[in-house]
Amino acid sequence: MRIVIVEDEIRIREGISKLLGKIDPSYEIVGEAENGRTGLELVKAVRPDLVITDIKMPEMDGLQMLEELHKDGLLIKAIVLSAYSEFAYAQQAIHLGVSEYILKPVAVGELAQSLKNVEDQLKEARRNEGEHPEKLRSLENICIGLLMGTVAADRELETYLAGQYGIDPGGEFALLSFYLGKQYERERKHTAIEIETMLKGMGGVPHCLFYLPEKSEILVLLYRWEDLAKAEREISNYLVHHRGMAGQRAVSAGWHAFQGLSSLSGAFQTLQKYMDWALVLGSSVLIVYPKITQVQTQPLSYPVELEKEMRRELCAGRQKRIQQAGRAFREYFANGTVYAPREIKESYVRFLWSILNVGKEIDIEPLKAVGQQELLEDIMSAVTYDELEEILDGVTARIPVEGERDDNYLIQRTKSLIHEFYRQGITLDEIAGQLKITPEYLGMQFHRETGSNFSSYMKNYRVKKAKELLIGSRMKLYEIASAVGYSDPKYFSRVFKEVTGELPAEYRKRHQ
Repeated sequence: MRIVIVEDEIRIREGISKLLGKIDPSYEIVGEAENGRTGLELVKAVRPDLVITDIKMPEMDGLQMLEELHKDGLLIKAIVLSAYSEFAYAQQAIHLGVSEYILKPVAVGELAQSLKNVEDQLKEARRNEGEHPEKLRSLENICIGLLMGTVAADRELETYLAGQYGIDPGGEFALLSFYLGKQYERERKHTAIEIETMLKGMGGVPHCLFYLPEKSEILVLLYRWEDLAKAEREISNYLVHHRGMAGQRAVSAGWHAFQGLSSLSGAFQTLQKYMDWALVLGSSVLIVYPKITQVQTQPLSYPVELEKEMRRELCAGRQKRIQQAGRAFREYFANGTVYAPREIKESYVRFLWSILNVGKEIDIEPLKAVGQQELLEDIMSAVTYDELEEILDGVTARIPVEGERDDNYLIQRTKSLIHEFYRQGITLDEIAGQLKITPEYLGMQFHRETGSNFSSYMKNYRVKKAKELLIGSRMKLYEIASAVGYSDPKYFSRVFKEVTGELPAEYRKRHQ
């Protein structure tokens, strides 16, 4: 892998160079630069596989350099180095599609893992390089290739698109994005069906729907549509009336109209910068670029008193009041005032850092174990307000109840999530991810506290809900099976009999 290092401090630059040699001697450093401006020219000249860059540098910072490279169509992989205090820059790095983000001081293991991640990304991209358009087989694969920079918008591709799909590569297009977050795997098929239904209701808008699992997004490219402004209005109205597209969970939907298919990647990168306006506007509002840039915001005054209250309650160990302080903090931003998403995220960083610092000072072991870099990245990449709330809940859930075992509230939170998402089949891994602990630890504590393993508890809870429906409704058996999370009615019947000793029909008959 050919690498360029851009860093204004010579000692750090030399240190990174030595680390790379230790991690893998095959890494080739093809150039070094002391600021973004010289780094920009160097990268253009040598075309490396990877750029490792600092953020703050004289003349031109690292993110400005990457942005200029993007404008020139050079989608070089990048690892960005930064400090905790440079939150706004870190957020911009996420929006630029930076491959990896590492906090200083750089740890050898972390850098090694980031380099491996980049190598894996490069291998995947190279598998698609040089493919003839016909081999891509579908418009979906072409769109993904254009988006990721692995397919060139050359004349051969333009001819193929015009002949195969009737697409004018220089015409007008619109990119529609639906961010699903952690419910991506559970909701993507359902959401895709809703999108198709919506577009069909608009008269069958010519489009291509494709998935970006690494971004938890479903994207739709609209083409050969004479009135994109009308399409935008109809989609906006649909969202308002359907209150989002993923059940009761919040999503973020964005829209960007642009000229020329070669601008698809740039349109996507631009739209990414504004998707987190769902924090402020909610899931029922279509985030339209460039209209979103005209939204007027009010300055956000950080709730210092709530932070002080949280610190006091942490020191006193009053769990109920700790939870109340957390709720008060969340509600502080829901007062009808339009704040900039960046300022809300910065407030969450400050509030959570305060909690973690107090936890370290008074030896709250579960808080001392929280990974701060992972937490920072989660906050930076949050798109919906639900995600910020889950991050805060995940931290406060680790605070032990006074006079009780440390893991008591973790188990309460786990049960609560099972009760809320049993229909979708939430997993132990997903819950552990939300609570910022390992699945193994959560599984062990869950069994210790409840006397049941996770899967048994989930199965018994589903059967309990099925009993309620069998007795209290006239739903058909296959409808009840679906309502409690089983797609196969026969399998549901077997599970029900395993738990109760009776088939569902027998149970219903006996209780009528």
